[in-house]
Amino acid sequence: MSSVLWFQGGACSGNTMSFLNAEEPTVIDLITDFGLDLLWHPSLGLATGGQARELFWNCARGEQPVDIFVFEGSVIRGPDGSGRFDVFADRPMQDWVRDLAGQAQVVVAIGDCACWGGVPATAPNPTDSTGLQFHKRAAGGFLGPDFRSRAGLPVINVPGCPAHPDWITQILVALATGRAADIALDELHRPQTFFTTFTHTGCTRNQYFEYKQSTLTFGDGTRQGCLFYEFGCRGPMTHSPCNRILWNRQSSKTRAGMPCIGCTEPEFPFFDLAPGTVFGTQKVAGVIPREVPEGSGHLTYLAQAAAARLAAPEWSKKDMFVV
Repeated sequence: MSSVLWFQGGACSGNTMSFLNAEEPTVIDLITDFGLDLLWHPSLGLATGGQARELFWNCARGEQPVDIFVFEGSVIRGPDGSGRFDVFADRPMQDWVRDLAGQAQVVVAIGDCACWGGVPATAPNPTDSTGLQFHKRAAGGFLGPDFRSRAGLPVINVPGCPAHPDWITQILVALATGRAADIALDELHRPQTFFTTFTHTGCTRNQYFEYKQSTLTFGDGTRQGCLFYEFGCRGPMTHSPCNRILWNRQSSKTRAGMPCIGCTEPEFPFFDLAPGTVFGTQKVAGVIPREVPEGSGHLTYLAQAAAARLAAPEWSKKDMFVV
């Protein structure tokens, strides 16, 4: 049986709520079928008050073994490195994180904020927020680039705003069943099984993308056209399985006519939420997307896009389906 302790920092609760909606496997499956001993969780923990503090201290001192320490939310270091902007159970949360990460066999960061700081770490970052082992794309974060858990692993990052519930539970199952060594991580410590392909993979608008047919109004976005060219969709540049492992088993942002906002990448929120950048594709000379799909150069992409538009069949310009 593997023990799991889940802490919530940085005033974040989205990943906690996402986790409760997991289906493959469910939270109940984790406990009954895979033997997780949920020591404490913000929504499911039974201990409160002094009893909870005693449990936390037992874990921090190593008297209560912690196999998996899960953390969501940013680590808040302000003001002046004291961490007093975020106090939990009579201590700065950063102090709990330092002690518990040092005792855990495995440390898992859930959601953008825990992985690399997320929205709170966006400039000017008055709370001095950061992720567990990354600050945006730079290695380091709160625990430092050289941190390794007792099992010899770096922090395992499961990003998203929020992370998909089944990404969370499937990683916990792998860890709880002794398969931590089987989880191959990319350069950002994300499990490759989820974050090798792109949000673009499996998108029902790929046929429009291939022929460079654009959605010109949001109303059309639920039925036809690609959202990449005009509405800032980051699907071709964002590593995630959102169109393979569907949300609520049936949909995704792009399938519902909403541009991918790239929430599994360290740069999220892109362009620091400057006006006009959230649902608008940034362009060079008003024509070429400022950021093109990974592996493409601007000149190559421009030539390929021009040829695709010339070759576009009539059916690619029509309303073909309803998602």
